[in-house]
Amino acid sequence: MPPAFNQRERARITEQLLEAATRLFAAQGLRKTSLQELTEPAGIAKTSLYAFFDSKEDLYLEAMLRQGEQVRRRVIDEGLSRGEDTRDSLRRFLRATVAELEVNPLYRRLLAHPEEVALLATKLTPERMAQAESGPLADLLEFVEGRLAGDPRVVVGVLRAVLLVPLHADELGAELYPAIMDRLIDAVTDGLVPR
Repeated sequence: MPPAFNQRERARITEQLLEAATRLFAAQGLRKTSLQELTEPAGIAKTSLYAFFDSKEDLYLEAMLRQGEQVRRRVIDEGLSRGEDTRDSLRRFLRATVAELEVNPLYRRLLAHPEEVALLATKLTPERMAQAESGPLADLLEFVEGRLAGDPRVVVGVLRAVLLVPLHADELGAELYPAIMDRLIDAVTDGLVPR
């Protein structure tokens, strides 16, 4: 039986577990990250993880949710919601998301490795997974519905496809990448939002 932790210890350990999870899952992914690696920075035994989270997958989801709120603030509140019109809003969303991918390794990993989210779905309850579905992409889908012609899921898919390009920035060349992204974002948003 894991030891009992007081409220202050629980808060400290939970924070340390989430910090380690964010760093390790971003670098190694779910499968390659061990319980030992997750619990060692918090100074607890591997089995004590279960006093804080139901599973390693639950910890991953909680790290995702924490990132999701920060990402939502930057890409939705400071991006999508600040546009002068639909085209400008989508441009702001894409540019803010590209910037987020450059500085947020966990968010980048989630985009580059969607199989990890699919793996979580097999290990967690539908109710728990529903929490992940209420993130920035849900906000984007809601924004697109009724504003643009066609299936909103297709429009969001097109926007998500643009966000795969930053994963190949090195291949495009550091000197050309910013101009490529600007032109791509303009071309896609001009194509989605008729004048």
